[in-house]
Amino acid sequence: MSDPLRLGIAGLGTVGAGVVKIVRQKAALLAERTGRPVTISAVSARHRDADRGVSLSDYAWEDDPVQLAGRDDIDVFVELMGGSDGPAKAATEAALRAGKDVVTANKAMLAHNGQALAELAEDQGRVLRFEAAVAGGIPVIKALTEGLAGNEITRVMGVMNGTCNYILTRMESAGLTYDEAFAEADGLGYLEADPELDVGGIDAGHKLSLLAAIAYGTQVAFDSVELEGIGKISIDDIRQASDMGFKIKLLGVSRMTGRGLEQRMAPCLVPATSPLGQLDGGTNMVVIEGDQVGQIVMRGAGAGEGPTASAVMGDVMDIARGTRLSTFGQPASSLRAATAAKSATPAPFYLRMSLVDKPGALAKIATVLGEVGISIDRMRQYGHSEGAAPVLIVTHKSARDALDRALEAMADTGVLASDPVVLRIEEV
Repeated sequence: MSDPLRLGIAGLGTVGAGVVKIVRQKAALLAERTGRPVTISAVSARHRDADRGVSLSDYAWEDDPVQLAGRDDIDVFVELMGGSDGPAKAATEAALRAGKDVVTANKAMLAHNGQALAELAEDQGRVLRFEAAVAGGIPVIKALTEGLAGNEITRVMGVMNGTCNYILTRMESAGLTYDEAFAEADGLGYLEADPELDVGGIDAGHKLSLLAAIAYGTQVAFDSVELEGIGKISIDDIRQASDMGFKIKLLGVSRMTGRGLEQRMAPCLVPATSPLGQLDGGTNMVVIEGDQVGQIVMRGAGAGEGPTASAVMGDVMDIARGTRLSTFGQPASSLRAATAAKSATPAPFYLRMSLVDKPGALAKIATVLGEVGISIDRMRQYGHSEGAAPVLIVTHKSARDALDRALEAMADTGVLASDPVVLRIEEV
């Protein structure tokens, strides 16, 4: 049997502890599948004495992850600390410069620094792998870089933040308000230390930008992702969507168009009978459409110790077998900077607004939509509350820029009692 593949693991939280458990408990299986043992030489974390549910006594300890990255007795640096910059980025760069391959679960670091890190890995003749950074245990990176490499990818979309999907599912199933469902998710420990990373769409936007880079051969462009969180979604929106045969999901969508690369992460309506519409709880789903293969749907656990550690080990196993792939599926030097395009593809839209309860208010809104060329598919006025009349409008397909012009004009009509909630209806 060949020499062992020696790991240095930086970050011993939930995922790091899960990786240690797999290496310790499945040593024979890993060796059988790769033809060489996989071992751990050294580890690093903020707190040496924390109870992680697994023994670390067999491994050397480094307080500084940069020192760990440069050790002579490791072949692969496994970065599980998190953070877009700081120690995670410094240690990853140090590992690549020291001739180590790198496996990371750090979506934020790659979303902000992916191109530079991919170029560094390429210059050093090393590999930088990140299956665990996107959609937990779902092998979507491998699918795009390997299994679908013969396809021109036409669209990538998905639900990639389990916390948001949990909140929206609980609002529907239990009739909770957004604040009530948010508090429940927080009590269960589902939210990041900064909840806006979850409910603001930032975490999922990081993941979408990484998938888009692979799918379209472009440099990672997180700054061009249109981000909108779920904080404005009300129980009324959930119920109205359900009445029309839709579910509301925080949905990421990317596609390459004649105008450039569209990337958006925002709440959308999807058909309730579609795979995305049937996705409940904290589960993730990624849908990939290719010109040869059609539509591929992948569903699974998007976070947690086992699923994410499984993804880390998938990358480790590939390195142990001698598989050498470019970070984003093709040489970093060939990735082109994409022109950003703002949601150019026409779609129907759902609009909910409260109008001042006076004659002609609804007619003014309809006139504004007509003046920018947007036709109404369905319109409903329901109930009254404190001098305001709630109104629901579903448009026929229209361009987002036309709708933005309409929303601007509506603000000047004097009939809006609140800002409209606007949700795209995505065809899936």
